[in-house]
Amino acid sequence: MKKILLTGFDPFDGEAINPAWEAVKDFEDRTYENIQVFVKQIPTVFYRSLDVLREAIEEVQPDIVICVGQAGGRPDFTVERVAINIDDARIADNEGNQPVDEPIILNGPVAYWSTLPIKVIVQQVREAGIPASVSHTAGTFVCNHLFYGLQHLIATQSHNIRGGFVHIPYLPEQAARFPQQPSMSIEQVSKALDITIKYSVAYESDIKAIEGQIS
Repeated sequence: MKKILLTGFDPFDGEAINPAWEAVKDFEDRTYENIQVFVKQIPTVFYRSLDVLREAIEEVQPDIVICVGQAGGRPDFTVERVAINIDDARIADNEGNQPVDEPIILNGPVAYWSTLPIKVIVQQVREAGIPASVSHTAGTFVCNHLFYGLQHLIATQSHNIRGGFVHIPYLPEQAARFPQQPSMSIEQVSKALDITIKYSVAYESDIKAIEGQIS
C-alpha cells in the first residue's frame, strides 16, 4: 500500500475559494486498491506553510507528496519541473509577509528538480482530454516556497520520499469575475489529480518526451 500526501492551499489575495483546496479535499474519502490518500490544507503563508507540511509528512510518513496550487491566468493543468531558492512576493501572504529577493533556505542549492514523473503525468492527462503541460517556473510566491521546501526536505532528510508540485487554473466561478481569464472545471481538475496520483505511483522514473520551450 502506497501512501500519498496531497496538499492544497487556503484562499488568498481576497479570494473566497482556492481551487487547489476545493479539488484536494474531495480526495479525503477516495479509495484505491493499492493507494491510501491523505489530504492537508496548507496556509498561504511563507515559512509557516513549510512547518505545516513538515508536520504532515511526519504524521503520515508518505511515499509520495503532491502539492497543488492555484495559477490564475494559466489555461492548463501544469506540472512543475523545478523549484528555485528565492522568495520574491508581488503581494503579501495571508499574514502580511512580503519577502523580496530572500532565499528560502540560506546557502541552499539554487534549485531542485521535481521527483515526480512529470512528463508521464502530462501525457496521460492530455490523453484524458484535459489540457496539460510541463511548467518551467513555479513562480516566486508561496507555491514555489512550498515546492522548494518540500524538495529540500526530501534531499536532506527524507530520501525515500518522492514529491513535486502542480498548478491549476481558476475555477469557472472565479474566472467569471476576471474577463477573458481561462478556467478549468473542478471535475477536470479532479480527474487530472487522480491521474497524477496513479501515475506517480506507477512510474518511479520519467519518460523522455519533448516538453521544452523556446522562450
